[in-house]
Amino acid sequence: MTIDKPISGAGDESTAPPVARASASPIEFRLDPVSGVPTYLQLVQQVEHALRLGYLTLGDQLPKVRDVVASLAINPNTVLKAYKELETKGLTAGRPGQGTFIQATLSQVALPELAGLRKALLGWLRAADTAGLNEDGMVALFTSALRDFHERRVGRADRADAASGEQEGVA
Repeated sequence: MTIDKPISGAGDESTAPPVARASASPIEFRLDPVSGVPTYLQLVQQVEHALRLGYLTLGDQLPKVRDVVASLAINPNTVLKAYKELETKGLTAGRPGQGTFIQATLSQVALPELAGLRKALLGWLRAADTAGLNEDGMVALFTSALRDFHERRVGRADRADAASGEQEGVA
């Protein structure tokens, strides 16, 4: 996925050529034919990622179906299915004759914080590469650490809930 709204101070290290970009849209779709993820879900995931990172905001227009079809050489029904999924999730709304527009956001962190986090993550990736990890190894390590982090966070919340429950029962 390529976005026309980069995080300031964070360079995109992608070397793939841009595809599927309408002049009115800040997002370019890319497909990974070997990922095993259905094409329509790849489009949905790219929009969700762009929303989470703040690259897409309320009112932004997604590329027109015909532009995506022409750029990616995919069936129009595939793009329509992706856009329908985004609409079902409440993230977009279609306007007849105008296109599909963002109507909700998933952004959780402000752009300056994202720039710092991205810079730190790029440093981690360079260190992992220097240590000899390939992409699959990096993904495995990151996924494992994320799972551990989530389990610890949920564990803390469960313990806090249990402690407050115990205190509520004491008279």
